[in-house]
Order: sequence, then structure tokens, then C-alpha cells
Amino acid sequence: MVEQTIDVDAPLRNVYNQWTQFEEFPNFMEGVEDIRQIDDRHCHWRTKIAGVRREFDTEIVDQLPDERIAWRTTGGDVRQKGVVTFLSLDPEHTRVRLAMEMEPEGMAEKAGDALGFLDRRVKGDLKRFKGFIEDHGHETGQWRGRIRPTDQSTPGGTSSGELPPYGLRDGDPMGGPAGGPSSRPAPETWDLPPEPGEPGMR
Repeated sequence: MVEQTIDVDAPLRNVYNQWTQFEEFPNFMEGVEDIRQIDDRHCHWRTKIAGVRREFDTEIVDQLPDERIAWRTTGGDVRQKGVVTFLSLDPEHTRVRLAMEMEPEGMAEKAGDALGFLDRRVKGDLKRFKGFIEDHGHETGQWRGRIRPTDQSTPGGTSSGELPPYGLRDGDPMGGPAGGPSSRPAPETWDLPPEPGEPGMR
């Protein structure tokens, strides 16, 4: 797992709104050539990293305005999952925290990961995101809908009833209002380490 944090000189709402504009990601994410948003939950990605082109699909599994967006891949050449969280430091500054896991596919990616390539790339992406929104002075768009873990769908479009593999559910420290667990547990859990000074997360 890699984790990076950056402070952005922009209000929380503006920063969160900008992150919801997935089709803008190629403007600041290294190796991302194109993102096509299929619907509110799903995107198709085309990337070129270390000379290797890949395509894959992602699903938003938990999204709460001004707090967090969690995703995972659902098909294609890449396996990854992650969560980005947003914290207001004051009315004009926001802390963005990005944590993700990725399963390296090729030998070049595995060697790069061993050297901290992914960690450096995530750090660079956050720096470019900071520059992107600070230079614009405002967000380029917004989507403020709520997506809950229990709403996640299968590729066929029906609800699976399972929670995402992040250890996030309504009622958790990073979750929304208490709503009780799903009747079917997730196959695995992944809890993010707490920020300094924050209570531990299960």
C-alpha cells in the first residue's frame, strides 16, 4: 500500500468537487491517457506506464461529498483499490490524503514498485492536482451524489449486497450514519492507518 498527503490552497468544497471530475485526471495523473465516465459509478481508463499500455474499468464503491471517494477495479489489465479523503484545515485550505494498493502486472512494474516507483508517482499526482486547482482558482465541475458501499453493483448492474474491500461501512469512523453491516461480508478488509492524532480505525 502507498499513501501520500498534500495540503491544497483551496476550500474543501472546491477541492472535493474537482476530484469528482474523473475525465480531467489525465491533466495531472502521470501515465493516464484517457478516462471515459460511463455512469456515476463506473469509468473506463486507458494508461501508459513504463511503456506499457493498459485498459481497465473502475467502480466507485463509497463516495460521501466533502469526505471521501473509494474505488476498485472491476475488469481489465489492472488490479487496484484505493481511497481519497478530504479534510478542511480552515476555510481556505484542504488536506487531501490518497492511499491505494496496486498489484503489479509486468516485470517492469514489479521492479518499479520495489523501488518505490508507485509511491513517487502518487506523490507527483497529488502535487500536480494541487497545482491544477490552485492555478484554475476554482473547480472545473462537480458531482455531489452519495454512493454507499451497500449500493455497489456487479458488472451486470444488479446490487451485490457486499461491502467493498476497504473495511469502510456506514457507522465506521470514515463511514456515514450508522446503518448496520451488510448481510454478506466482504471477502477481505483493508483499513487505512489513522492520521496522527486521530482515533484508530478498525
